[in-house]
Amino acid sequence: MIYFLFFIGFVLLIKGAGWLVSGATGLAARLGVSDLIIGLTIVSMGTSMPELLVNVMASAEGSSGLATGNILGSNIANVLLILGITAVLCDLPVQRNTVLSEVPFSLAAALLIGFLANSALWYEKADDLEISRGDGIIILFFFFLFMVYVFTIAKEELRANPGESVEVPGRPMSRNWLLVLAGSGGLFLGGKWVVDGSVHLAGLFGMSEAFIGLTIVAIGTSLPELVTSVMAAMKKNTDIAVGNAIGSNIFNLLWILGISSVIHPLPFNVASNVDIMMVIGSSSMILLALIIGRRFVIKRLEGVVFLLVYGLYLYFLIQRG
Repeated sequence: MIYFLFFIGFVLLIKGAGWLVSGATGLAARLGVSDLIIGLTIVSMGTSMPELLVNVMASAEGSSGLATGNILGSNIANVLLILGITAVLCDLPVQRNTVLSEVPFSLAAALLIGFLANSALWYEKADDLEISRGDGIIILFFFFLFMVYVFTIAKEELRANPGESVEVPGRPMSRNWLLVLAGSGGLFLGGKWVVDGSVHLAGLFGMSEAFIGLTIVAIGTSLPELVTSVMAAMKKNTDIAVGNAIGSNIFNLLWILGISSVIHPLPFNVASNVDIMMVIGSSSMILLALIIGRRFVIKRLEGVVFLLVYGLYLYFLIQRG
């Protein structure tokens, strides 16, 4: 039964995120909120909800390896796997503002997490590494700064395009609320079943919770981002495809990891520094791809390189166990 619930948990996470985004978008549209604000807040948060629910559940149950591994693994998958697949489907133009602001912010967030997680090394206490509640508060403060940036950009866009809003014809408010409630319930149950199944699998096969979090859970909780980015690329809306992946990385590191560590301090293994370096490296690869191309486009060839690097990383994880 636990394996069945593990599989159903992933389905509920994906469907729940979709229901929540759809319902929240409908509510926001009915209230006259602009499509820009919806995209920058509701959609980005909605596709990150699986990671949030898995991490909250894992933190509450003391499964720190799963919580940390899920976030780091999801961020690596968002860039190397999701942007890699999307770039193979079509070239991905990247807005100048994304290159100059959001990608560097994502990179800075990864460096912040790495510094805070290893701060005990300054006192030669390698066995006491953790992301503490105090660290979580610092991380959430930087998330607040990011949200200030998002809403500042939103206000500028609204000023430039007054009166622009999304319309959802034919959907009553009651149905939107029902979608929000159903999505929230699906995410709660899905998160619990995925965490329980992951811990059971780790113990059964002698694998660490971090390994399960970095691989199975990370890829599973990244499926909403994958579907969103691929569908956006197929519709030639590459801004959503790129912004979704990078925005989700920032939400994962600052919002989700911040909340998780405030709920329960997250012990940190020195070996996980390799995974943090992969998060930093994958964000740097985006900038490198744009610099090499001398224009703000991630090409198909670079998408193939992203996928090859992700494959090598998975091979390394298997060897590390």
